[in-house]
Amino acid sequence: MWLFPIIETLHLLGMAALVGTITAFDLRLLGWAMRQQRVSAMAARVFPWAWIAFAVQVVTGALLFASEAAHVYPNPAFRLKMLLLFLAGLHALIFRFTVSRNMAAWDEIPVPPVRAKLAGAVSILLWVGIVAAGRFIGFV
Repeated sequence: MWLFPIIETLHLLGMAALVGTITAFDLRLLGWAMRQQRVSAMAARVFPWAWIAFAVQVVTGALLFASEAAHVYPNPAFRLKMLLLFLAGLHALIFRFTVSRNMAAWDEIPVPPVRAKLAGAVSILLWVGIVAAGRFIGFV
């Protein structure tokens, strides 16, 4: 009886932690917040928490899906959320293996280069879309 709301609450807490850590880093990339923080140091601080939150999301999301798979799978909002999650993962891989190669060089400048700013903006847009699509799952 209480299992579903407990899992859903953990999913929401994981989402807040994941989106919060990623957004903080993205705002630094954009040069809109925490300009005094070294980009590489901030990445080292927030990424471990983001990975933990992501793991919570995967586990709780899989449990939530398993409990209502027949209802959720055909839902367009769920499919959009999964597509956006895939794109966010692809974006993170591209960032990791291309854009972030020079991250240490950004430590001494308040605003990183345009490609880093673009990566931060795209990331924020993807995560806003993921959260919005997740909220719409129950209403579509």
